[in-house]
Amino acid sequence: MIIALFAFMVSLGGGMGAMFAHLSKRLDARFDLVDARFAQVDARFDQVDVRLDRMDARMDRMDLRFDRMDGRMERLEQGQVALEHELVEVKVAIARWEGPPRRLQHL
Repeated sequence: MIIALFAFMVSLGGGMGAMFAHLSKRLDARFDLVDARFAQVDARFDQVDVRLDRMDARMDRMDLRFDRMDGRMERLEQGQVALEHELVEVKVAIARWEGPPRRLQHL
């Protein structure tokens, strides 16, 4: 009876061991698939990082262009102010040259 119980426990242990071995193999295969998927995701993230680096470089170039445009706009505004000042001076000179409006003159 003890030998039969021992044989039963050994067969039960063997069956459980085989079942755990089978499950661990399946889990290892699934983990390998998950690792492969993570590798693909990592590759995609690397591609996105490269694209973002290129986008940052483009944005830096755009910032430089906007800075140059701001400088040009400031020079144009300064030129416009100077031109307005000169135009006022010309108007004053013309008004002085023509003199005050004549009144009460008969033609």
